[in-house]
Amino acid sequence: MLGNHVPRQCGIATFTTDLSEAISGEYPELDCFVLAMNDAGRRHAYPQRVRFELAESDLASYRRAADFLNVNTVDVLSVQHEYGIFGGKAGSHVLALLREVRMPIVSTLHTILAEPNAQQRAAMDELTQLSERLVVMSAHGARLLADVHGVPASKIDLIPHGIALVPQSGPSKNKLGVEGKSVILTFGLLSPDKGIESVIEALPAILERRPDAIYIVLGATHPHVKERHGETYRLMLEARAQQLGVDSSVIFHDRFVSQGELAEFLSAADIYVTPYLKPEQITSGTLAYAVGSGKAVISTPYWYATELLAEGRGILVPWRDPQAIAREVIGLLGNDERRLALCARAASYGREMVWPAVAKRYLESFERASAEHTSRMRSVFQAKTLAKRPAELPALNLEHLQLMTDHTGMLQHSAFSVPRYEDGYCLDDNARALLLTALVEDAGTEDEKALRALASRYLAFVGHAFDREHGRFRNFMSYARTWTEACGSEDSHGRALWALGTVVGRSVDPGRQSLAGQLFHLALPAVSGFSSPRAWAFALLGIDDYLRAFQGDRSVQAVRRALAERLLSLFQRTSAPDWPWFEDRVTYSNARLCQALIVSGTHMEHKEMTAAGLRSLDWLAHIQRSADGYFAPIGSNGFYVRGQKAPAFDQQPVEACAMISGCLEALRATGDARWGRHARRAFHWFFGQNQLQQPLYDPLTGGCRDGLHADRVNQNQGAESTLSFLLALQEMRSADRAGVRIAPANGAAAREISP
Repeated sequence: MLGNHVPRQCGIATFTTDLSEAISGEYPELDCFVLAMNDAGRRHAYPQRVRFELAESDLASYRRAADFLNVNTVDVLSVQHEYGIFGGKAGSHVLALLREVRMPIVSTLHTILAEPNAQQRAAMDELTQLSERLVVMSAHGARLLADVHGVPASKIDLIPHGIALVPQSGPSKNKLGVEGKSVILTFGLLSPDKGIESVIEALPAILERRPDAIYIVLGATHPHVKERHGETYRLMLEARAQQLGVDSSVIFHDRFVSQGELAEFLSAADIYVTPYLKPEQITSGTLAYAVGSGKAVISTPYWYATELLAEGRGILVPWRDPQAIAREVIGLLGNDERRLALCARAASYGREMVWPAVAKRYLESFERASAEHTSRMRSVFQAKTLAKRPAELPALNLEHLQLMTDHTGMLQHSAFSVPRYEDGYCLDDNARALLLTALVEDAGTEDEKALRALASRYLAFVGHAFDREHGRFRNFMSYARTWTEACGSEDSHGRALWALGTVVGRSVDPGRQSLAGQLFHLALPAVSGFSSPRAWAFALLGIDDYLRAFQGDRSVQAVRRALAERLLSLFQRTSAPDWPWFEDRVTYSNARLCQALIVSGTHMEHKEMTAAGLRSLDWLAHIQRSADGYFAPIGSNGFYVRGQKAPAFDQQPVEACAMISGCLEALRATGDARWGRHARRAFHWFFGQNQLQQPLYDPLTGGCRDGLHADRVNQNQGAESTLSFLLALQEMRSADRAGVRIAPANGAAAREISP
């Protein structure tokens, strides 16, 4: 459902909340959730049912919401439409969302204008065309749709406004302190078009005949009215009551009441009055509640009231006519038989308006929409402009990647450039390969076509690795396609999340994006129980890419906040002036820890977090630089233990790749050119600008050698090494295309690289 939601204070918010709860209560097998509209500058503490928030004036958030719905393979979108809750002229921003979703749309129209202006007409015309079904709450609304907007009757469903069951009168008057009183009630958000002054002006005549009468005005001032005009209207009403000498018989309850409180007030009321001033009002939740609750109702003849109160279900009085209101109130209070007959007719009509019955009608409308939906699926992505490859960077040679990939996925290891079947497959490498395909897709280059089929294969492997029963990934698989472990490492789980989040955020293929989104959400909860900081970091990088597409996803935002703060806390506990690091050892994929803090801190606007990421990365760049100016990653032969000497070898491609990513992220965050020099230095390491002056990248095969030993290059070209190079190359190319200035490294390491 798309609409407002409590605790936002307005009728649409109450309606969306009540309808979603009714559907979930009546049909628990359905997953009914809400995308909530936020009014300008406001955020609300929503319940879990709200999974995505949109800022009404931010057009981009509507498109992100469309992607969110498409990725989550929603069956039906129920739109609660009111011109004023959506941004743009006549609420036209919502059309950007509706044009891009691929599921049928059922729009409930809370306002239908008899004489719309040109912008309102255009917005409503397109809304009716994009919607498979249109729900109205009155026959008059259906006639307006047909007469004004040309909507065929076959497309319209008439479903009444829902109401909650209200207890019969009894102890409620005692609870509210009005025992022995004849209670006249008006409730709803206050605004000048409610006409409450007409009832106050009727009170002198009413009290003359019925001195026990009391008028309760229940409801806070509408937030938008209060924002623009303060409490001017309420103060005017209070002053008018004092002038007429009836202030002791008027009670203002200035608050937005709960459903339970509202039921108490309705139960205590003898007469309900809606003296509204707008004749074109097509619906009124407050009037629906009063009629459905079996109250004696007096109302001005706006459209909805005229229809709802027909056939003796209520009494209509002329506009701004206190004398008529007084006459009808006195008549009802003085004739119990007439008043109770009115109540009985209203209650009988209201049986079809209770929320369970209304929920059933909506489900029938949704089913009709699904059956009629044929070709509304639309493409939400456009072909991306091919960018020219920078001359100093080699082409993306995928030959070895393709050689290492069979129909199952990517194999782990190779002997020289030949795949080793006996070592089988692993999730880590297939996740890295999936990550590469998403980055290439996002870049929109000619390489995308070559990776399209492989992308689905890698995603299939990741999906097969996921154990849905336990919510965890398996990592190692034999060449016979047998899993060799029940549960993989935390780091492999985090790396899979990273790849899945990147597919959601960057892939141009709707199918892959949808499956990745499902797996991402299923696998994400496990990370909260992990102890590995690298698993946190990998997950944070995936979350960052996921939120590029769906920044309004509050549940994912909460996980990011928790993981990022946990990583920052680890850094704060362990670091010292001479050791600004997260642990007492510097091990593998080190720069990913820094990168995760920089990315998360930047997007969360957490300056301390960003600063910690930059400080740790700066220190890492310092300790990973040789005396002659080359990039020299911490060796994996024992790693770097605090207080001991750092091992110089074995140097791994995965460390160079991580350093490049971290430095490019720091460059984007700060604009400081030295980060570009660090990235370039680490990239040149692959091409022989290292301590052995030996290249690791093999341009003939497109593979990358497995590392630097003290006396030689490891000639095997395994998956991790090859993917580390390809990922680093793709990130460097993307940075160049984006216009990010990556200054050449100093000294010998600044020489250009030939393809």
